[in-house]
Amino acid sequence: MKILYMTREYPPHVYGGAGVHLGYLTREMQRSALVEVRYFGSEKKEAGNVTVEGYPFESGIFAENPIKAKTALMALQTCMHFVATPIDADVVHCHTWYAAWGGVLAKICYGKPLVVTVHSLEPLRPWKRDQLGRGYDLSLWVEKTSLEMADAVIAVSEAGVDDILHYFDVPKEKIHVVHNGIDVSEYRPVDSTDALERYRIPTDRPYVLFLGRITRQKGITHLLDAVPQIDSNVPVVFCAAAPDTPEIAREVEDAFNRLHETRGNVIQIRETVTKQEAMELYSHAAVFCCPSIYEPFGLINLEAMACETPVVASAVGGIKEIVVPGETGELVPVTPISDEDPEPKNPDQFAKDLAQAINKLLADDERRATMGKKGRRRVEDRFSWQQAALKTMEIYRAVCRGAGAQGRK
Repeated sequence: MKILYMTREYPPHVYGGAGVHLGYLTREMQRSALVEVRYFGSEKKEAGNVTVEGYPFESGIFAENPIKAKTALMALQTCMHFVATPIDADVVHCHTWYAAWGGVLAKICYGKPLVVTVHSLEPLRPWKRDQLGRGYDLSLWVEKTSLEMADAVIAVSEAGVDDILHYFDVPKEKIHVVHNGIDVSEYRPVDSTDALERYRIPTDRPYVLFLGRITRQKGITHLLDAVPQIDSNVPVVFCAAAPDTPEIAREVEDAFNRLHETRGNVIQIRETVTKQEAMELYSHAAVFCCPSIYEPFGLINLEAMACETPVVASAVGGIKEIVVPGETGELVPVTPISDEDPEPKNPDQFAKDLAQAINKLLADDERRATMGKKGRRRVEDRFSWQQAALKTMEIYRAVCRGAGAQGRK
């Protein structure tokens, strides 16, 4: 079998969970199939059964257009480049709406079975309009078209299935759940402290860690609101980079400035850290906090748990399938404004609840250690890329059989 992946991001050009997912899935799939990856970029490489080729994104006829919608238009342009190159794969698998238009065209023009993985849904990310302008309407349309045309849709959590059924006309029998995995031979507790020393994080006392992009989805502003209520003797480390818009970048920076003036013990890391640095930050943290307001899966929680760090996270989406409250961490309830707007209805209460859950764990060293061990075991037992690859391959075989049956009619 030959598999063609279409994606915006692919290692080493990764900024989110979809890129991490695809890097590991490709690694597993190439053990039993030929794999081709077409992504938004410029590099081309071959290794074993994997061929990777970048296609231009921030260039072409839309590059000089000043409107916000140009990002969405450039995505469609890149997808056109994807399908301009002949496709000889047995199945096309798209990741995120950015690449989904390529899958739609591959199905129409080449007759290839289409699989789409939902890493997040556009209707549940209304803040994307700030980033894309009217291009957000285009992303909504592309996502809807691709999911409703797909031969199979993969959700990364059971919660994701409910969201897909709510917003799209996709038969339930076409939706499959394949959890993200993690390589526990890579993500593990480490003793080294080079990253802590580099970023001037104290090594002689516990700290709270946030690691994620500066975006509404990750809930960073709500954790910033919670910081004044967290034990002031405990440093809070924000490893936060890649803001979605200049507006949220300014909002977050203003919040940091206020905290520096009033509380202290707030440490900012403004760059994307390496995997080794991330493991060091996780391993020495007393608590990892994931305050996301929308999270179809929450891969970052697996990373923290693999490093034996207890997690305090919002009880949303796929996070509830990862963190076991009272055993591997604590879940903090959050009531959204509406089905279409996941922002907390009562943000002050959400911030207060985050702080209380964090303080509760900070006060009990033994409980944190026990949770860390249980978290590691849960990751080892339930979340592996090998399991994810096997389930995904079964889906490929099923859609290819279906395509063969259609061809014989």
